[in-house]
Amino acid sequence: MSKLDKSRDFGFDTRQVHAGARPDPNTGARAVPIFQTTSFVFEDSESAASYFDLKEYGNTYSRIMNPTVAAFEERIASLEGGCGAVGFASGIAAQAAALFTMLDPGDHVVSSTAIYGGTINQFKHQFHKMSVEVSWVDPDNLDAWRQAIQDNTKLFYGETIGNPTSNVLDIEAIAVLAHEHDIPLMIDNTFASPYLCRPIEWGADIVVHSATKFIGGHGTSIGGVVVDSGEFNWSNGKFPVIAEPSPAYHGLAFHDTFGMYGYLMKLRSETLRDLGAAMSPLNAFLFLQGMETLSIRMDRHVANAKAVAEYLDQHDLVSKVMYPSLEGSKYNVLANKYLPKGAGAVFTFDLEGGRQAGQDFISGLTLWSHLANVGDTKSLVIHPASTTHRQLSDEELVAAGIGQGTIRLSVGIEQIDDLIWDLDQGFLELQSKDNK
Repeated sequence: MSKLDKSRDFGFDTRQVHAGARPDPNTGARAVPIFQTTSFVFEDSESAASYFDLKEYGNTYSRIMNPTVAAFEERIASLEGGCGAVGFASGIAAQAAALFTMLDPGDHVVSSTAIYGGTINQFKHQFHKMSVEVSWVDPDNLDAWRQAIQDNTKLFYGETIGNPTSNVLDIEAIAVLAHEHDIPLMIDNTFASPYLCRPIEWGADIVVHSATKFIGGHGTSIGGVVVDSGEFNWSNGKFPVIAEPSPAYHGLAFHDTFGMYGYLMKLRSETLRDLGAAMSPLNAFLFLQGMETLSIRMDRHVANAKAVAEYLDQHDLVSKVMYPSLEGSKYNVLANKYLPKGAGAVFTFDLEGGRQAGQDFISGLTLWSHLANVGDTKSLVIHPASTTHRQLSDEELVAAGIGQGTIRLSVGIEQIDDLIWDLDQGFLELQSKDNK
């Protein structure tokens, strides 16, 4: 933050506008420029060699790092309270890279069952191909996490607010358990955003986001990011893939050489370099724009979401509403602890009548957009059992807390009266079909 007193501990609202952004030294441009280039001219041969040996830090090729993307990475790391971050082409790519960097064939992961269907598929199928075993546990049952630990367990994984059932993870308790066994905790914080919850403050070691959602906030860009707390000891004997000399860099030991930045350096210099899921400069620019209004948008999102949840909770055609900020929710205490500003804007409710009822209800909506995304300023709706979680078996749907009549809402920032009016139209459509 150029020309600002760097000794000051700036507030969230200030950092979401200024962190990572400095006036361009060549043009004076106040907005971060879009460095739409593949590569960068080296100062001389010695500098070029030092960059590729990781002896100096600088721009080499936009697949590995880019100034626009770097500004985005610095800002999200500041907002999450991490030591640094690495951006990726999508949330699912960020997550895959984060795990790929720390795991070896034969390793074991313990994961919450209440997570995004795409993550379940990634863990079950893609990481199975790499001989990584996953044990699935009830996220509310701390004993289940404990009992799932094996000698080769290398990670605990969960979501701050579960997708799509809105369970709230007891991050602090699970982090304590993980650290007792020298295991890092990775949290997907997409649904909360760093404005509503910062998992690192509760003991998480790595935070991942689909920046596509609330970070960008406008449904225009695909991207993901990995944030590292810098606190986990990767040289504890369990992570030779990070601690021991790397054959890809002539025997460089990442954790020993880079200390708190060792994991991120390996993530960028090997995994991102070799798998290639780089964030585009244009998308990074749009994410920077989105973050400038993050707190303002989230305040409206959560206010609208709570009003919609309360409306649905009183509706005769709704059997259950899964929103943690409701007083009757089993997660209300955890929501007040981890999400005091509000439990996000994505939640589900159940309709009697199963899959057909869910589809009929959605067909009656006009203002709510029927699509597979969340975190937009526009309100969104989907029927998970037939779309986002369609590949799951009936047993897996039950484990994930998804019924045949479950509807997922992503509540936007529109006028609340208009949103509720449109939901009324969905219920009228459902009733008209029932009466035929």
